[in-house]
Amino acid sequence: MTLRNRVALITGSSSGIGRGVALAMAAAGADIIINHPSAAERDAAEQVAAEVRRLGRRALVTCADVSEANEVELMVAAALAASGKIDILVNNAGIAIAGTAHEMPIDLWDRVIAVHLRGTFLVTRAVLPHMYTQGFGRIINTASQLAYKGAPGFSAYTAAKGGILSFTRTVALEIGARDITINCVAPGATHTPILADVPAALLEEIRKAIPLGRIAEVADIAPSYVFLASDAGRHYHGQCISPNGGDVFL
Repeated sequence: MTLRNRVALITGSSSGIGRGVALAMAAAGADIIINHPSAAERDAAEQVAAEVRRLGRRALVTCADVSEANEVELMVAAALAASGKIDILVNNAGIAIAGTAHEMPIDLWDRVIAVHLRGTFLVTRAVLPHMYTQGFGRIINTASQLAYKGAPGFSAYTAAKGGILSFTRTVALEIGARDITINCVAPGATHTPILADVPAALLEEIRKAIPLGRIAEVADIAPSYVFLASDAGRHYHGQCISPNGGDVFL
């Protein structure tokens, strides 16, 4: 599954699954544009860039809040100026805020939807015209198995991920017969910073509910993104693949 001579823009790639995807795509031959949301993540993003360069690939670090249209436009412009093209877009940036629907503050609901769903829309909107011009593109959006099964206390997160699934399917129809594909990866529970504050007892309940009997590592998730970005995944379009250990059967 080579990505030789490809350029990949990966949002939210300073840590977690985004970081793993960046390194996996670099190992497959791609140059990487690493996005992080704020100055607080700058050092982590630079560390990812250093790892990409150690793999012999080029890396560019860009700071942008993907929910802000002007920041997205500047990020895409910087990526094109540095690399001349964007072959692969991974819309991965996301946050999780817990709270039942009747208790969730409206501003926190709006923030979760903005980062996940508005961000996926804005970055796709900014990159697609370039992909149309070059006649090639691979767009991969990060959903979640929770979009299918739900999760008490995470209505905003699951709603956003469900919206990403529907957005992906509709854009797949809009793209038409061009050599551009758009798909989703819906990871199951994965050991990333997003689980850092989850109590050990709850993590154990999650683990027991997974037929394979373990919570995923990032290394279990990243190959799905590489596959969809490669020529091996060229006939996948508007689809969602879910490395979730059997937690949900799609």
